[in-house]
Amino acid sequence: MSPGAAAWKKIVARFGEDIVGPDRAIDRGRLGRIVFSDPEALKFLNRLIHPLVLAEMKRLASRLEREGQTQIFISEAALTVEAGFASLFDKVVVVHCPAQVQLARLMMRDGISAAEARKKIGAQMPVEEKLKHADYAVDASGSLQETIDQTERLYAALVRDSELKMLAKKRLSGTKRIKRG
Repeated sequence: MSPGAAAWKKIVARFGEDIVGPDRAIDRGRLGRIVFSDPEALKFLNRLIHPLVLAEMKRLASRLEREGQTQIFISEAALTVEAGFASLFDKVVVVHCPAQVQLARLMMRDGISAAEARKKIGAQMPVEEKLKHADYAVDASGSLQETIDQTERLYAALVRDSELKMLAKKRLSGTKRIKRG
């Protein structure tokens, strides 16, 4: 959504110059108020942005893999399940907290009213549904340190999973295939 980029042009064409700030960047707050009040506007934005996000994730993961820079690739993408991307990942992690905690944090983070926060939350898939797609879940309802501790344990588990997967691939590629006939 950088000024002048293809997505920026389509977003401004659809929603008007009022969503553009003095620096020509899209004012996400203004855009958010529009799309979280209009389901069709949100669908338009998601159809435009999701494929671009997916293409960038794939490009980055491919580059890191080619360069041998990473053992695992973690993508923070809040709409992974909703966008239909979950099947593209080996593991899916859902970070969740109770609705009242989510509401309070969203209001504080974005400086928005409870009504605006409820619209944003209402536009998302319910957490219970997301959890059905999760291989791992992180309960972020506690303190920041508790969430960090859970995340560090999860990271260690993901690294172990990756190591086991790589070991299995090596073993399979090293076995001789016997022709039957």
